[in-house]
Amino acid sequence: MLARLVDAINPAKEDFLVEIGPGEGALTAPLLDRVDRLHVIELDRDLAAGLVGRYANLEIHQADVLDFDFALFPKGMRIVGNLPYNISTPILFHAARYADRVRDMHFMLQLEVVERMVAAPSTAAYGRLSVSLQARFRMKKLFKVSKGAFRPPPKVESAVVRLEPLAQVLEIDEDLLRKAFSARRKTLKNALPGVDFVSLGIDPKLRPENLSPQDYARISASVR
Repeated sequence: MLARLVDAINPAKEDFLVEIGPGEGALTAPLLDRVDRLHVIELDRDLAAGLVGRYANLEIHQADVLDFDFALFPKGMRIVGNLPYNISTPILFHAARYADRVRDMHFMLQLEVVERMVAAPSTAAYGRLSVSLQARFRMKKLFKVSKGAFRPPPKVESAVVRLEPLAQVLEIDEDLLRKAFSARRKTLKNALPGVDFVSLGIDPKLRPENLSPQDYARISASVR
């Protein structure tokens, strides 16, 4: 499974590659076989210390990824990682802020999260995460990962997803998006009072889950 993940990433020797949460180095080692240098971000002091001195071409950043400034790295960076499932969504939102600086991102995540990321409007999995990420990235679920690929096996299924920045990012007001999906079962006129949906050509009787990222970009532009 690790070989399949590395092949999906397909790193070149000269790539500026960043791994989030290397842990004990299960993915780190095969990545280092393919690149000249690898940067890793690890919060746990003991795990970070365990990687020190093991590889000559490894740059270790002992830090919280949620506070990490990816602007310190050059444009065109590639980000990878088997993200900790309990904070994967905040990590995705944080990484999305640097969409204009990355070439692509490959993450192993809980299958449910990946399905939310790539969900289409008017489906059960579609929500704020879907809209926010689809406004910035073209995304594809690459393959599922069985529970048996982990030690110990987790209680949930996993999947690998690829994110590639869009040439034209949609500008969406995150506060408006949060407000809309906190009332996702309400009609738009009740979830977002004050918006003139008729002038935007949007049926105010629809629900927040029915609108595309493009719709939310138009609404955001109208209320600025």
